[in-house]
Amino acid sequence: MADISAQQVKELREMTGSGIMDCKRALQATEGDVEKAVAWLREKGIASAAKKSGRIAAEGIVDSYIHANGRIGVLVEVNIETDFAAKNEKFRAFVKDIAMQIAAANPKWLTREDVPAADLEKEKEIIINKNLNEGKPEKIIMERILPGNIEKFYKENCLMEQEFVKDDSKTIEILTKEMIATIGENISIRRFVRFEMGEGLAKKEENFAEEVMKQIK
Repeated sequence: MADISAQQVKELREMTGSGIMDCKRALQATEGDVEKAVAWLREKGIASAAKKSGRIAAEGIVDSYIHANGRIGVLVEVNIETDFAAKNEKFRAFVKDIAMQIAAANPKWLTREDVPAADLEKEKEIIINKNLNEGKPEKIIMERILPGNIEKFYKENCLMEQEFVKDDSKTIEILTKEMIATIGENISIRRFVRFEMGEGLAKKEENFAEEVMKQIK
């Protein structure tokens, strides 16, 4: 795999308006060829999606997903630019997929920017103490182990960074950008809430999220 420089990523980002990780992925896929990377982003619809991301999405729908046995329920609001597009079957199927994703993968926040500082510091403290107790050098923990574990924490707990349960080759962020490119309007997952039966009550341990994932797959 070709080594990708920060300058190449910057150049591609300026040319297409795409996100840093999308630019890096495109450059890796095209062996660092910027012109081919532009084409790659356009083929994937990511470049056009990036241009639409600044437009206001004030229409949309609130949809729900109830697990077949009534153990998990999800409500999600997804916005789009026009009422006409909100009635699009592909958009509605996308919203349903997002609701199912939330039911199965149980994200706590939408993006990493939404993670409260207190929760992040608590997670860091747990990681550091665990590794110190295992006898690992503090320098290695802070420079290598901690950053990697925090990235994993984001990917597990932030909806936009989770792998799509129907296709783990893409994240929810990529899935959303593909839908933006397909419909031609900006789409924004605004908020969600997930209920799990008996959550917080003392009861037999059951993995309802695992049940949902098995049914989806």
